[in-house]
Amino acid sequence: MTEDTARTFASERVAVQRALDGFCARWLGDVAPLTAEAIRYALLGEGKRLRAILLLEAYRACGGTGVALDLAASVEVVHAYSLVHDDLPCMDDDDVRRGRPTVHRVYGVPVATAAGLAMVPLAARSAWHASKAMGLSDLVAADIVRDLMDASGAGGMIGGQLLDLEGEGVQLTLEALERVHRLKTGALIMASVTLGARAAGATESRRIALARYGASIGLAFQIADDVLDITSTTDQLGKTAARDLDLNKSTYPALLGVEGAIERAVALVEDGCAALQEEGLLTPTLEQLARYIVERRS
Repeated sequence: MTEDTARTFASERVAVQRALDGFCARWLGDVAPLTAEAIRYALLGEGKRLRAILLLEAYRACGGTGVALDLAASVEVVHAYSLVHDDLPCMDDDDVRRGRPTVHRVYGVPVATAAGLAMVPLAARSAWHASKAMGLSDLVAADIVRDLMDASGAGGMIGGQLLDLEGEGVQLTLEALERVHRLKTGALIMASVTLGARAAGATESRRIALARYGASIGLAFQIADDVLDITSTTDQLGKTAARDLDLNKSTYPALLGVEGAIERAVALVEDGCAALQEEGLLTPTLEQLARYIVERRS
């Protein structure tokens, strides 16, 4: 990542963090106090904010000139919900997330479960409100909420998580493994860029190009995660290292080797960037963000 892109990334992370603060102030007032506290804990800890930044950059690449931060924050709320539930004892049963104890370790399983459940409709309300505040029509706002919920539901993250659980202790083929992660990880990353395009009023061909980019880098992100799981430490990752091995999951390094997995991730990034290049959408920041996905160390 170039210094200019790194500065942009850092600045936008701060802006997204402020938007998440605003989300908590606006939407948590009617939530049970302990559940609201758990939601704040899940949302406001350290995070890459990659999905939110991808939405903002896609929005700008498609000509958007408004303030899309609250919409970007809504995507981060959905992502945070997925992490809360992914860490539960009935799922991956993890103790560390983003360098600190997981939500259920701090607040208990019932509160963590309730917090995750509450975050989904709150994200939908936030996305609707943000879309209308940007001056979008009811139809476009509804499309944005629908796409966000589709990415988080049975056809997206939840479906991918179920397939992931079913795959524990089973040797999956590469095709089956990619299906799991195109849903579990890729769906929300793809939605992040297509929501930015939709909010900017992009043409269908531009939305399709961004969907291809998002799907490619979303899968590349998971491949990089699998590699980091066995090549980094818990301190470096901010979550428990070698967890996939503990859970006996199929991984890309197990199927392709570490070098083969990295090569697959790089090829996916190249494909995603090519899709944007064809539509004249490949900004330096979108390209650098794609490459960061496979070059990151956490």
